[in-house]
Amino acid sequence: MAYKLFFEEIERMIEDVKQTQGENIVKAAEIIADSIMAGGIVQAFGSGHSYAGAIEIAGRAGGLIPAKVIKEPAGGKYERVEGVGTLFMKDVDIRENDCFVLISNSGRNPLIIEMADWIKQRGNKIIAVTALEVSKTMTSRHSSGKLLYEFADVVLDNRGVFGDAAIELEGMPSKVCGTSSITGAVLLQSMVLQSIQIMLDRGYVPPVYLSANIDGGPEHNEKLTAKYADRLHRV
Repeated sequence: MAYKLFFEEIERMIEDVKQTQGENIVKAAEIIADSIMAGGIVQAFGSGHSYAGAIEIAGRAGGLIPAKVIKEPAGGKYERVEGVGTLFMKDVDIRENDCFVLISNSGRNPLIIEMADWIKQRGNKIIAVTALEVSKTMTSRHSSGKLLYEFADVVLDNRGVFGDAAIELEGMPSKVCGTSSITGAVLLQSMVLQSIQIMLDRGYVPPVYLSANIDGGPEHNEKLTAKYADRLHRV
């Protein structure tokens, strides 16, 4: 059955990520732990389908409360237009101890590159989630010639293939079924888990969301989010 091909490919990719990305998961987790314990928050951004990665670690049950998604109002429509990222970042609330998770499979478009440049110029840490080997074969669409991974303090490589789609079917001229969102989610959730363990090891219990669909969940979340109210609801 054709559907089993996807299970087999994803199982292979997850094992690949497990075997190759452990060290970087820990490094990324340390950045997050340092940031939150110093009073900062995690800010996550992904353009287009990479937005799924951003919401994977912000505002989700079992996830860190001091984390938010950076919402770009055009939804990535102008991500190839140089200057848009710089203009957009002028409205983003960045503070000293914040860290950033930037997600882009190719890492080549001006929007994500300008965002990364803006963040680095202010001295904040960047965790990039990208298809590293694929990105290295690509030409930047930004006049700087740079790619996202070049700005990162830590790179989480989703081990994706060129074009993201991974399954070949007879009669189809192109591959089908994207994979980056799945391996990306595994990397990001593993990173959050490791960061929580690091904070616990340091004697700090980080605030974590309960599901709003279980009794007491909304009350628990409301109490803990109050501390970050001035951060989580800004651009």
